[in-house]
Amino acid sequence: MTVRIGVIGAGMIGQEHIRRLTDVVAGARVTAVTDIDGARADETAARVGAATFPDGPALVAADDIDAVLVTSWGPTHAEHVLDAVAAGKPVFCEKPLATSAEDCLRIVEAERAHGRRLVQVGFMRRYDAGYRQLKEVLDGGSIGPPLMVHCAHRNPTVPDAYHSAMAAQDTAVHEIDVLRWMLADEIVSAQVVTPRSTSKRFAHLKDPQIMLFETAKGVRIDLEVFVNCQYGYDIQCETVGEDGLVRLPDPAAVGIRTAGRHGTAVLQDWKGRFADAFDTEFREWVASVEAGDEPTGPSAWDGYAATVITDAAVRSLESDQQPVTVDMKPRPALYGGLA
Repeated sequence: MTVRIGVIGAGMIGQEHIRRLTDVVAGARVTAVTDIDGARADETAARVGAATFPDGPALVAADDIDAVLVTSWGPTHAEHVLDAVAAGKPVFCEKPLATSAEDCLRIVEAERAHGRRLVQVGFMRRYDAGYRQLKEVLDGGSIGPPLMVHCAHRNPTVPDAYHSAMAAQDTAVHEIDVLRWMLADEIVSAQVVTPRSTSKRFAHLKDPQIMLFETAKGVRIDLEVFVNCQYGYDIQCETVGEDGLVRLPDPAAVGIRTAGRHGTAVLQDWKGRFADAFDTEFREWVASVEAGDEPTGPSAWDGYAATVITDAAVRSLESDQQPVTVDMKPRPALYGGLA
């Protein structure tokens, strides 16, 4: 069986995923495309031999669409995901699931009413080989119960449209999701403090930011978000347990010795760093759709949790930088445990 996928949104990430589903992932075919820019939708559809639809509802309703991929502008995600759930079709939604906790809960409630999981959210770090190794170590207990986690998320630069709240909403959200998954623990408070700002930033942006989280089991997490570090795209994670520590490996790179120096190149963007994770993410999602199984990746509930936690971080940043309690609803049985 070939899974026929309709794509809503043909911007940068949509184009990346269309390429992936067309050239990398077996068992899938992009058969429909829609975008707010009709010309872009037509050009993209023609390139992969797909049909063009006038809008998301028409695409979701089509009989020859088995599953839906949502890669449109964030504020439109909720309506497209809700349409897919109402149609009983599996839907992969790039993060964020929705731009408000209330809309995330609407999706959760729609999925609960349907009676089974249909939604997967695009938190690709759970599919990265290094993070999967970290989780295996933690689950195996070889370093003892986790006590602290130290993380860094650094970008060389960001565009002028990037604002201070996006450090939590668009950047740290990846650590928030992967740490909830790795630790099998829930984040219960968030705090953001701002050290001296770099001069290599736009005046409206607070950068870097230090984010401090506490989990229900008392694990303390510190996360440096520095989106104008200049030197490259650098993701770091170290978990300290009672009996040892485990550290996320850097991407494999050759060592270069020249002119009295020894070094390795630093990746410059997320595409290179997480390309394999994206590929694995879509292979596993397509396989679940083909088998008629529920998705096993990040759920609608995980999308809701990430939104609530980033909302708390933004409130801390924009008020007095004090800790903010994460006000999360009880987890529905449909979504099982945190592991």
